[in-house]
Amino acid sequence: MTRLVNIRPGRAGRIIAGIVPIAILLLIYIIASDMRHTANPNDKVLPTLGAMADAIARLATTPDPMTGRITLLADTMASLYRLGVGVAIATVTALVLGLILGVVPLMRATLGPIVTLIAVIPPIAVLPILFIVLGLGEASKIALIAIGIAPYMTRDLAAYVSGLPVEQFLKAQTLGANSWQLAIRVALPQLMPKLIESLRFSMGPAWVFLIAAEAVASDIGLGYRIFLVRRYLAMDIILPYVLWISLLAIAADLILHTLSRKAFPWAHGDAR
Repeated sequence: MTRLVNIRPGRAGRIIAGIVPIAILLLIYIIASDMRHTANPNDKVLPTLGAMADAIARLATTPDPMTGRITLLADTMASLYRLGVGVAIATVTALVLGLILGVVPLMRATLGPIVTLIAVIPPIAVLPILFIVLGLGEASKIALIAIGIAPYMTRDLAAYVSGLPVEQFLKAQTLGANSWQLAIRVALPQLMPKLIESLRFSMGPAWVFLIAAEAVASDIGLGYRIFLVRRYLAMDIILPYVLWISLLAIAADLILHTLSRKAFPWAHGDAR
């Protein structure tokens, strides 16, 4: 008797299994939207697919009369710039600190409590402080993303390095390796796949911090646009923007996953 836990769908099966729930959700939305518009043709809560397509096409092709910019493109570029810089700062910081804390027990005992303290502080609560200290410009938004995900990534990477087999470090020391060589030649190569994995898991919170920062103080960006048009119940713009953010997040995750598999194939076994 074939047990459910032993059924492994092939590539086509996985694609179909993934599409079916999305198709069902879309069908439910279409039915609900049609019912609401039958009762009230001016309903704004659940716009039709046609209304959303018209709204997003207008934002993607028509220049804004005030700025002369294509709204969707300008919002996307602004948000991706903030997200990219913030994530890059957090990744470099986490890699360096995670490596040091994982390899050197003395540094782990010294800096570990500070990293833990920062990690438990809700980043959104720090946002007013960042606005006061760094102003309302790009720096405060980028800092929120970096501060929001760097401590989590640092703790994750430090725990991974400290959990590496101690025999590896002992053998390297018997061959004459110093502390620097232990970190660079032994720990770092094994840490790189874990860094990409930690970054993939941190992208969700990074998007949350980006949208929160743009919603409070910004004049351009995906989060800014969503919170701007909500005043007019413009769900025909909000829903496509949310879908666009989701597609960007999925694309980033696929790129990181592919990069990890190509660069470090030894770190990817036959996952269930």
